[in-house]
Amino acid sequence: MTIITPDSPSFGMAARDMGTPAYDPKKHDPFFDGLSDQLADKGFITAASDDLVTWARTGSLMWMTFGLACCAVEMMQASMPRYDVERFGFAPRASPRQSDVMIVAGTLTNKMAPALRKVYDQMPNPRYVISMGSCANGGGYYHYSYAVVRGCDRIVPVDVYVPGCPPTAEALVYGILQLQKKIRREGNIER
Repeated sequence: MTIITPDSPSFGMAARDMGTPAYDPKKHDPFFDGLSDQLADKGFITAASDDLVTWARTGSLMWMTFGLACCAVEMMQASMPRYDVERFGFAPRASPRQSDVMIVAGTLTNKMAPALRKVYDQMPNPRYVISMGSCANGGGYYHYSYAVVRGCDRIVPVDVYVPGCPPTAEALVYGILQLQKKIRREGNIER
């Protein structure tokens, strides 16, 4: 057991900081060193326009809310101040003509499926779909019901599946980050 006295060098430090080494300003991150060298040498950074468009696209995604059941409450929670998906560049939009992403949250019934497809068709390209919850992913508890679609991927192409019943807001935030990673990985202007 270590006893910390006011004379010891770690006095006043938080417990979590005691095991970590202090910041060393002489050590540099190689990425930022290379970036700094580019700026010092030329005064500007070169990048492909494709990379620039992809970067802008991941930071300005507008999502179309398509809350169908209880998962919609968790989707709403993800946009509230505690999780605040807008800090990731993911803002809600009420119009499908100005949306990039559709979040299908909840049970999709056969009666609602044509409306879902119509809203998806109204979205401009490139468009992405996040399927949120067990019911949207594969029918959930209602998998064998005559009135429920066994997964919204039978109606629209899905890019990211968020599992759970209902999934937490953290799971949706993680799904959003995975979608942004997928967009960066594809990296082309034409989808």
